[in-house]
Amino acid sequence: MSDALINGLAGAGGGIIAQLITYPLQTVNTRQQTERDPKKERKKIGTLEQMYQVVKQEGWERLYGGLAPSLVGTAASQGVYYYFYQIFRNKAEATALERKRNGFGDGSVGMLSSLVVAAMAGCVNVLLTNPIWVVVTRMQTHTKKSQPNCTGLLSPEDVIPSAVEPPPFGTSLAIQEVYGEGGVLGFWRGVLPTLIMVSNPSIQFMLYETLLKKLKKRRVSSNKGNSNVTAFEIFLLGAMAKLGATVVTYPLLVVKSRLQAKQIVADKRHQYRGTLDAIVKMIRYEGCYGFYKGMSTKIVQSVLAAAVLFMVKEELVKGSRWLLASDPVKLKQR
Repeated sequence: MSDALINGLAGAGGGIIAQLITYPLQTVNTRQQTERDPKKERKKIGTLEQMYQVVKQEGWERLYGGLAPSLVGTAASQGVYYYFYQIFRNKAEATALERKRNGFGDGSVGMLSSLVVAAMAGCVNVLLTNPIWVVVTRMQTHTKKSQPNCTGLLSPEDVIPSAVEPPPFGTSLAIQEVYGEGGVLGFWRGVLPTLIMVSNPSIQFMLYETLLKKLKKRRVSSNKGNSNVTAFEIFLLGAMAKLGATVVTYPLLVVKSRLQAKQIVADKRHQYRGTLDAIVKMIRYEGCYGFYKGMSTKIVQSVLAAAVLFMVKEELVKGSRWLLASDPVKLKQR
């Protein structure tokens, strides 16, 4: 089994576990990002209170709306990302060693190269998995107040009386809604800000690799050549890296969610034709605050998810290599 495949499968496993733990926070955060009701915005309720309201008004299952396609998307995204990341990383390391043999550099992959590697893997991941996340966003933002039709628009007969329970809004209905609004291309709504958002994991991995390298060097100098890093240390490094990346790129995440959520056709202020149109309208009608809605929730969710993902992924990689190694003792000494 190749090292790229090991990392891909481990990333998928870590991503699924992280998603299961933090999914209710992700659902609430997506709703905060796409909230355009001024009355609700003025209340400024906290994350826990909003979770309580969702459970009280719509039931526990709404906190996990879109969980099934989200798990598929997470497994696919993390698997694709880590697989191609490792392939590009191996090529970058080989290039660095070749440059060293030619008298250039020290043979290590620099920060800029790490950034480029992460960006390339991220672009491949976005182009392949964006349709899944469009469907997930629709399911997370769907409420029981209205019933969508296959055209993706709301008509008078779509309004559901409070005493009547609407039909379950599952994956198939979400797919029909997206297709009804924009056809096949509708599944790639928000792909431009998402591609720009590649800078998020790029910054995250650049910070993570840099911090990990420094920690290992310090460990080698202080522990007589032993560079082992504990799972808890990986957890902390992953959290620190994700925190820095999230703060920098959060406004793009809000724009992406707005584009992928159901469009409000009755209010032209909140009907977006594209990325630039969404940015202009958000600045005009909501100000800079609109780009940071739900940021505190996102920081908690993404930092926790990234920390869990890195920790689980590294442990899975170690376990896989140990099982595949012919001599576990030698592997432990590496």
